[in-house]
Amino acid sequence: MTAEKDEVIVLTDEEGDEHEFAVIDVIEVEGRDYAILLPYSSEGEDLDAEVSEEIEAEAEAEKEAEAEKKDDDLGLEEVGDEAIILRIDKDDEGDDILVDIEDEEEWQRVADAWDELLDEEMEEDAEGDEAEEEDGKSEKE
Repeated sequence: MTAEKDEVIVLTDEEGDEHEFAVIDVIEVEGRDYAILLPYSSEGEDLDAEVSEEIEAEAEAEKEAEAEKKDDDLGLEEVGDEAIILRIDKDDEGDDILVDIEDEEEWQRVADAWDELLDEEMEEDAEGDEAEEEDGKSEKE
């Protein structure tokens, strides 16, 4: 299984319950790949629209969750509406598998990298909005 951006995948928790997740991004940190996942509801929602709307909200939620992460084990049973980060490893057959990040320092490095990417995207969006406003003003004149 290869996790790809904008894909919906099904993960099974420790109790055997299946949960759908949208892969909102795959990032590389220190030579390893990580999947950023959000709980996904297939109630006719457009994945691209859902991901776009939730990215900004998840940036704030992720920052808040970082403080709580030290005391919590972010297993699938505790996901809620927050993004989760899983490392992409290989199984014995060489197939991609998603693995919980158990090392706090590793998790923090990946969360920080994800926050930086979100900040960059939000800055680019803001710059694009400003450029569109300037174009709109000059066209009216």
